[in-house]
Amino acid sequence: MILYGSSISPYVRKTLAFAAEKGIALDLQPAGMGRGPAEFMEASPFGKMPGFRDGDFMISDSTAIITYLDAIQPEPNLLPLEARARARTVWYEEFADTILIAAGAKMFFNRLVAPRFMGRPGDEAAALAAETDELPPILDYLERALPASGFLVEDRLTLADISVASPFVNLAHIGWTPDPQRWPKIVAYTQAILARPSFARWVDAETKFLAA
Repeated sequence: MILYGSSISPYVRKTLAFAAEKGIALDLQPAGMGRGPAEFMEASPFGKMPGFRDGDFMISDSTAIITYLDAIQPEPNLLPLEARARARTVWYEEFADTILIAAGAKMFFNRLVAPRFMGRPGDEAAALAAETDELPPILDYLERALPASGFLVEDRLTLADISVASPFVNLAHIGWTPDPQRWPKIVAYTQAILARPSFARWVDAETKFLAA
C-alpha cells in the first residue's frame, strides 16, 4: 500500500501513525505542493495530501484512508464501537482536522513553509494573531477535556489521540510549545502520545530534515 505525501503534513503523519498502530505497512512516497508522481494525482485529483493506493483502489483524504485501513484490519480497535465513544472519537478527529490545525497552520505556514519551501516571507501578522488570539481558547478547551487517564476516549489510545497529537509536532517544528503553567495536561498528553513508536519515527526524521 502506498501513501503519497510528506509526514510534515499533520494529516499524512496522522495516517502514518494510525497505520503503524494497526501494524499496517505503508510505503510513503514524496508528493504534494505541486510535486509527485502521476499516480499521486490519480489518487488525489485536487493534489491534496495524503493520497493513497492499494492495488487498483485509490482514494485521498486522511479520514477516508483511515476508514479504509480500519475496515480491512479492524484490530487493534482504534475506532470505538460503543455509540457515544465512537461519536466522541469522530468529534475529536474533526476538532483536530478543522479547528486545531486551522489555527496552527497559520503559524506553521507563515513561519516555516513560506520562507523555507516557497522562497517568500510569510505573513507574520497572521501567524501572531493565530498564536495569541485563535490558539489559546482552543487549547483551553482541550485542557478541560483531557481525562486523568491521558487518553481522550475510553481511557485508551484511539484515533482521537492520534488526530489531536499530530498538529503539535508542526507547532514544535517552529519552536512553539504549550505553556506548562497554563496547559499542563496538554504538555504531558502530547509528550506521551508523540513518544509512541508510531509517531517518534516520523518526528525524528522530520526534525533531522528541517535541521539540515
